[in-house]
Amino acid sequence: MFLQIHTLTSFAAALLNRDDAGLAKRIPFGNAERMRVSSQCLKKHWRDELHRALDLPGGIRSRMFFEREVFPRAVTAGVDETVAKGMTVALLKKLVQGGQDKTNPLRLNQPVLFGKPEADYFVRLIAGCAKSGEDPVSTLDARLTTEKGNLRALMKAAGQDDLVSGIEGAMFGRFVTSDILARTDAAVHVAHAFTVHPLSTEVDFFTVVDDLKEAHEDAGAAHAGDMELGAGLFYGYVVVDVPLLVSNLCGCDAKDWASQPAETLADARRVLARLIDAIATVSPGAKLGSTAPYARAACVLLESGKGQPRTLANAYLKALKLTGDPMQQAVDALGEHLAAIDAMYGCKEKRFVSSTQNTAKLAGIPAAPLTASVTAALDSIFGAD
Repeated sequence: MFLQIHTLTSFAAALLNRDDAGLAKRIPFGNAERMRVSSQCLKKHWRDELHRALDLPGGIRSRMFFEREVFPRAVTAGVDETVAKGMTVALLKKLVQGGQDKTNPLRLNQPVLFGKPEADYFVRLIAGCAKSGEDPVSTLDARLTTEKGNLRALMKAAGQDDLVSGIEGAMFGRFVTSDILARTDAAVHVAHAFTVHPLSTEVDFFTVVDDLKEAHEDAGAAHAGDMELGAGLFYGYVVVDVPLLVSNLCGCDAKDWASQPAETLADARRVLARLIDAIATVSPGAKLGSTAPYARAACVLLESGKGQPRTLANAYLKALKLTGDPMQQAVDALGEHLAAIDAMYGCKEKRFVSSTQNTAKLAGIPAAPLTASVTAALDSIFGAD
């Protein structure tokens, strides 16, 4: 079961996502180069909003997880500082093999995502081993041998079998190379957003005035600079693997997702509702103070079904030559492409649309308020409340 989320969002003069040279990110697609917003950028802003909106254990993405989360909490729990440091370093080496910073034994050499439940488990493990006089790595090895699994199996045996890597890991995954540090596959797949028309940017030249300069002093600015700005209408695409999301949230097998307790499915439903809202309303953007790049999607198409997901990006493979109402033109192009796909493969999805535009060409689906579309789409997946 998949939920597909398609959006069309227009941004005025902004610098939504910069490359290493400070220019707007771009990508060649079809017959033209487009402005682009990376999936990493989009997910970062959505994660921030979801952390604020959801009362669920979060994730901690940091090089300093053991240094500032595990070690001080172990000391607070009553473990001698020297003992706590030695045990924390030993755990770091065991869990993230080859990932230790050479200058600081408590620090990772690159950020790794850990869940709050994992931090709690590590602190309990260190405190318990310190109290019993055991070595945490030996204890971890012994438990691994007994459980024949990785960290997820150990935490499940300890009574913690859900949201191991936090809500962030449950949604966007965690890729690791260490067998013991459980990998979490991403349930939410995010495409790079791109403009439906050719790239068009402007170099904005700006100056800064020195407020303390006297009138008789040399004329001119105290500082001058420039930045690339662009305006564009972006197509965005997100896919949610619903069984995998439920599995990541509660620890069940993905094939058993639909038979989980009502409370678990209600949590998954709440996560999806907040995700859709974030996708439609939360804007990415560098240079917030000088561009105020806040916009909301003017068209949201939701699709639910068991068929293989597919992007509708090829609706804009031939870049639009914007005339008249650009947003209506983009919505119509999306509908025409969708009709062509349906004619070739048939329609296997249930569809729900919210838009400020006329949606007559968009599969003939009447537009509804976003809250109504979200409710109907989630009802088609989980059943009515």
